Amino acid sequence: MSVTTRRDGDARPAEWTAAPPSPGGTGRPWAASLAWTFVRQVHGNRVAVVDAPAGPIELDADALVSGAAATPLAVLGADCALVGLASPQGPVGAVHAGWRGALAGVLERTVDAMRALGASEIVAVLGPCIHAECYEFGERELDRVAGRYGDSVRSTTAGGRPALDLPMLVERSLERAGVAPPEQIAGCTACDDRWYSHRARGDRERHALVVWREERARP
Repeated sequence: MSVTTRRDGDARPAEWTAAPPSPGGTGRPWAASLAWTFVRQVHGNRVAVVDAPAGPIELDADALVSGAAATPLAVLGADCALVGLASPQGPVGAVHAGWRGALAGVLERTVDAMRALGASEIVAVLGPCIHAECYEFGERELDRVAGRYGDSVRSTTAGGRPALDLPMLVERSLERAGVAPPEQIAGCTACDDRWYSHRARGDRERHALVVWREERARP
């Protein structure tokens, strides 16, 4: 599982010149593969199952799961939460979770899809996303989210305005699905210019979170 940064360039497949960016300069074999599967993000709760690498392609969904090895799954963001999921049983998942998708249950549905593929233990990682101090949010919409996931998702901005705590929304969603709180591997996209932010800087580019299961070495 890896996350690209601004330094890696725009991760949207239409912007690739020859190959996708190598997340974090890892040089891992599937980070440099052309076989990434992306979501054509619709801010909903559709989860697509990817049976084998066939990319670069985009599927109309907000989450991807796969039980196959060497099948990179990628979600793009510039403020929305990017969540990677993995299981020692093999299945992996990648989720684009804006507030609308999270409210629609995209994380819970992704966990269900991984379990249908044989996952019994699931761990989660939260990549870069906008944090509460920078995420002023309409009170009506905030009431909708809090009505489903509880008041812990309410917060305030650095200026004292009503805000949505998106990392907490991810945590509460995963909790409902029976998954432990995610490891957070990055900070706020609006505060930290290592990441793209549409809200703070009007960026059109996107960074990516990529998840894959490596093939086991043959004896």
